[in-house]
Amino acid sequence: MSEPVAVVGIGQTRHVAARQDVSIAGLVREAAVRALEDAELTWADIDAVVIGKAPDFFEGVMMPELYLADALGAVGKPMLRVHTAGSVGGSTALVAANLVAARVHGTVLTVAFEKQSESNAMWGLSLPVPFQAPLTAGAGGFFAPHVRAYMRRTGAPDHIGSLVAFKDRRNALKNPYAHLHEQDLTLEKVRAAPMLWDPIRYSETCPSSDGACAMVLTGKRGAARAPHRPAWVHGGAMRSEPTIFAGKDYVSPQAGRDCAADVYHQAGVVDPRRQIDVVEMYVPFSWYEPMWLENLGFADEGEGWKLVEAGVTAMDGDLPVNPSGGVLSSNPIGASGMIRFAEAALQVRGRAGEHQIDGARLALGHAYGGGAQFFAMWLVGSEPSDR
Repeated sequence: MSEPVAVVGIGQTRHVAARQDVSIAGLVREAAVRALEDAELTWADIDAVVIGKAPDFFEGVMMPELYLADALGAVGKPMLRVHTAGSVGGSTALVAANLVAARVHGTVLTVAFEKQSESNAMWGLSLPVPFQAPLTAGAGGFFAPHVRAYMRRTGAPDHIGSLVAFKDRRNALKNPYAHLHEQDLTLEKVRAAPMLWDPIRYSETCPSSDGACAMVLTGKRGAARAPHRPAWVHGGAMRSEPTIFAGKDYVSPQAGRDCAADVYHQAGVVDPRRQIDVVEMYVPFSWYEPMWLENLGFADEGEGWKLVEAGVTAMDGDLPVNPSGGVLSSNPIGASGMIRFAEAALQVRGRAGEHQIDGARLALGHAYGGGAQFFAMWLVGSEPSDR
């Protein structure tokens, strides 16, 4: 039998365009200290550290984990680096959880970060011809045709992306850590924003953020000593597939469907729409909310956009999605997936502040990365799993 895994401490930095007041070491330590304070633990209580980030060329610092041991109290302790492109924050948390579940370590600190202000991630993600078609700068250029494919496949009207963006930016106003706090934003302003990559508008895209997130994971004994209600991991999984292969479904990747099915099986979820109370979904471009609603089994094929239009995914809807504001409001790439996992845990702990969903007892954290090729997900609950 594996050890039950609990999240007992969570810490984030304020996500902003440029944290010029701290180094990378200062940034990760800020999140880690807040996680330790939340758990009421010290550096001495941590047995191992698992760290993750997106590609090193985003900051131009190669293998930063080699010099971050001091900042994270890892001198003389095991320290592991994880990398799975944009899904890395989620994958990092899962590696840490597995170390606890396997009783390799009793209490693990896991941290993910990005300091995008020290590079140009958009151009870093722009591959040269002949590996990519011209004039598709940044991730948006890669994903926009897949959004168009979704619209053609489902008949979704072109205002759905604006509805998602407006919802998430309004939610972000309730989250003090969110990067974008657009007080005067209206739906009309979102719909009138410049077109960047047809059909993706400027206000339907994620920002470029500096930030870090950290969590303290422990077993049953550690959870019993926690000062606040823990979040219990009911299931977690990673899946991947190639970026390009014959028959790949870019609209609803098989790896995403398989990853969700595995997590639901572990947690005994047979009807995710009814059993899961809140979802923190990786949505860097607004159209991915309806696409992932279908990919993750919350809606039948072609029906995801209808849930958005009906308000189902709003904070007061039947299935709140991204009450934190999501990736559309904060995007330190290496940390974005872990933020989704952490925000799901905050919800079931009842510690999400103004964006808390009343009665949240089971929450899904979701991350994806690369060319929609890497997926990581976990389900956390307010009570230990009975499976």
